[in-house]
Amino acid sequence: MNRPRTDARRHHDPEVRGFASDNYAGAHPEVLAALALANGGHQIAYGEDAYTENLQRVVRGHFGATAEAFPVFNGTGANVVALQSVTDRWGAVICAESAHINVDECGAPERVGGLKLLTVPTPDGKLTPELIDRQAYGWDDEHRAMPQVVSITQSTELGTLYTPDEIRAICEHAHARGMKVHLDGSRIANAAASLDVPMRTFTNAAGVDILSLGGTKNGALFGEAVVVINQDAVRHMKHLRKLSMQLASKMRFVSVQLEALLAKDLWLRNARHANEMAQRLAEGVRAVHGVEILYPVQANAVFARLPHEVSERLQKRFRFYFWDEAAGDVRWMCAFDTTEEDVDTFVAALKEEMAR
Repeated sequence: MNRPRTDARRHHDPEVRGFASDNYAGAHPEVLAALALANGGHQIAYGEDAYTENLQRVVRGHFGATAEAFPVFNGTGANVVALQSVTDRWGAVICAESAHINVDECGAPERVGGLKLLTVPTPDGKLTPELIDRQAYGWDDEHRAMPQVVSITQSTELGTLYTPDEIRAICEHAHARGMKVHLDGSRIANAAASLDVPMRTFTNAAGVDILSLGGTKNGALFGEAVVVINQDAVRHMKHLRKLSMQLASKMRFVSVQLEALLAKDLWLRNARHANEMAQRLAEGVRAVHGVEILYPVQANAVFARLPHEVSERLQKRFRFYFWDEAAGDVRWMCAFDTTEEDVDTFVAALKEEMAR
């Protein structure tokens, strides 16, 4: 039998590492193996396949008996679909000023979802009941978008974490005012690993109504999911997912990746390792005179301030992003495949550039 020919070739050096984003990492080998397992033969399209069905069982094990997963292509899609499902056309979403939905989604919640974002400045990326109340008013004022949802991020855009009690307090506060709670969990695994609690402890057990469940940053090739916890809080999720161009025809290939991460402990192993590498990086950076760590290192991110020209030289050796270029603030991210050698090599390079 003739073997199929391929002209594919590698276009990158697999030894190159950076600290720009956990999205830079490849897919975990166990996820790739799961994709191969799901391949071959025919399965019903658009989510009626065996893998998506089994994913529901896995998700309920993490997020409670009422949880239902709706796989989507990406995190922005998950957030837009989730927030649309819990708002009216005149609805608004209260979120931190630094939230991903506000600063990193190209206006998609507002332009695609038709939502008004009511932002609140926070010192550490975290909302509190008191901060929420800065925007939680005017429900009967037809001149103002109606606050209907509080959206929090776990872990936050600044790498900080909410405790389960803090999320529970937010949920109780929001629900008492007739609002629902959405959790952006693109790095939910890192949060659970750092807090050393199951994901349910700060989601369904704390009162969260709906969440965006991340996969890509934790070792998936692509794919996230909207997880509906409170079935009474949402409307027409199936239709919204299709309308928002987030319905995968060959959904088994999204679902099997999430299943591979969540069915056992791969999600936790990956997150713990990334967090540990961030702690190692922070320890090394603290020993470098003239470099300031800006926020508590609680997940897999390190935010630092250093001379602008040093960052520019260092970026020629390792990829990473400025967070606030005017202030000289940068963000360094660790991933499931970051090694101790990667971290130590980066810290050594940082010391060299600071000494120049």
